[in-house]
Amino acid sequence: MSASRRLPPLSLTNEDRTYLTQLARSRSARHTEVIRAQMLQAIADRLQMARNAVRRCVGKALALGPRQALKDLPRPGRPRQITPEARAWIVSLACQKPKDLGLAPEFWSESLLAQYMREHAVAAGHPSAQWVQQGTISKLLAEHELHPHRMTYYLQRRDPEFDAKMVQVLHVYQPVEFTFDDHGQPTVRWSSDEKPGIQAFGTTAPDRAPQPATGQGTWQRDHESVRHGTVSLLAGIDLATGEILGLVRPRHRSAEFVEFLPALDQKYPTGVKIQIILDNHSAHTSRETRAYLATVPNRFDFVFTPKHASWLNLIEVFFAKLSKQLLKGIRVNSTDELADRMLAYIDWLNQDPVPFRWRWTPKDVEDAHVI
Repeated sequence: MSASRRLPPLSLTNEDRTYLTQLARSRSARHTEVIRAQMLQAIADRLQMARNAVRRCVGKALALGPRQALKDLPRPGRPRQITPEARAWIVSLACQKPKDLGLAPEFWSESLLAQYMREHAVAAGHPSAQWVQQGTISKLLAEHELHPHRMTYYLQRRDPEFDAKMVQVLHVYQPVEFTFDDHGQPTVRWSSDEKPGIQAFGTTAPDRAPQPATGQGTWQRDHESVRHGTVSLLAGIDLATGEILGLVRPRHRSAEFVEFLPALDQKYPTGVKIQIILDNHSAHTSRETRAYLATVPNRFDFVFTPKHASWLNLIEVFFAKLSKQLLKGIRVNSTDELADRMLAYIDWLNQDPVPFRWRWTPKDVEDAHVI
């Protein structure tokens, strides 16, 4: 609108003046509407507003009325520039790995995906995406609930007999008391496994005790540590009593497992069958293990969990407790000290053993239609 063009006078009714006066003094109305009401009541110099802003506001008031001049006119909005085909292409790329497209990273970041779009959109036949920015990528991924920079884990079933083996294990967990089998032979039930590679960490400087007088309320430890090696814990738990049997050795081979079995054998009189839940580690079925079992016929009964189903073995509950209560933050001077402290921990638990109970039964499996 030309500055030299004279606008016709704006006439206000008494009702309009009352409305504008109230709005101009309002403390709760939108700020832009208050300012425009003031502009329509006073001259631009008094409000120190740009003349063009006053002219536009007055022009809207002349054309639409003073009340409509207070509001923003509807805008058509900027048309979407990225075509539906290009958007689908972006989503499909987000569902692929960058390394499969010749890039080094394993997963996308939003900035990397946007950069790839800009570099390859034209060649891929989607020129509308050649100027895409990270913010657009972020909104598009959010629309489809995609998070290509994140990783979650799942467990692949690799055992075709998974369900049958699971039910067999659950049947063992049910009669956890001292019972007799179908042949009248007394049976005890154990859960056993190995925890290998337990690190023996040591300190390079003494730990500092809390000192309330100085405001130091925690233990302090030097950030450096030294490694003394690793040990493996072979352990079993009596499902009826909660008693734990442990054996610590530098490695976990068939030789160590065969050493663990006689220790378990010595706990019970002849004639008692020892049923053990085990995973599918090769040491449990090795030639050395079978040779030992041949020397004690009808003494041990191995029940194997399905492959990749260590969560079905109750000894894992003990291992988790061991890690949380003892191994987390432990510092020792040698692997022998680490072994002694783990065995001392087991002795401490055995002073008041807690029987473990597995609440998921074969009947629950059938009801859930797992098998």
